[in-house]
Amino acid sequence: METNKPDRILSIPNLFSLSRVFLVPVFLYAMIHGRTQMAFIVFLVSALTDFLDGASARLLNQKTKLGALLDPFGDKMFMTGAFIILTIPSLSSPNVLPLWLTAIVIGRDVLIVGGALILYFLIQKKSFPPTLTGKGSTVWQFSVLLLVLLFNMLGKEAGFLFWCYIGAGILTVISGYEYVQRGREWLRSAPPKG
Repeated sequence: METNKPDRILSIPNLFSLSRVFLVPVFLYAMIHGRTQMAFIVFLVSALTDFLDGASARLLNQKTKLGALLDPFGDKMFMTGAFIILTIPSLSSPNVLPLWLTAIVIGRDVLIVGGALILYFLIQKKSFPPTLTGKGSTVWQFSVLLLVLLFNMLGKEAGFLFWCYIGAGILTVISGYEYVQRGREWLRSAPPKG
């Protein structure tokens, strides 16, 4: 999302992204205090702000470098917080995310951020477009969180969620592998420093 326009901190898309960041503690509060309906609603509102920040940036032509950082930062904060808290049995009932899935999701994100930093310092790579599998794994992860929150709000155990966890884990691993391969290709094709 490169732009020649000066960054406007208080642009509408940036406000949507910031609101998602501020919703993280509200979501965590609701989960810690067993307010499953509130947690589910806050999660849906967060998803709505994610849609609105991108749509408003395009419609209002307000794409900024700050927004390009705030949007994924808000996403990752919310998703990471949700994955961690829904893995704690005392806070997520009756459906609990398996620890292995949360470890895979967070591990992949750490790998991507670490790889991006390495690429930036080694070859000054600044743009990291997502892969199709990366987008797919994010949608699957979001769907898993939504379903767990929904069935916990309803107080119903959902056995089929196990297969959703498997699908999310497989897609996340594949996308992580693709990002590693893409990073290696960028390194190989970078012009030598002279």
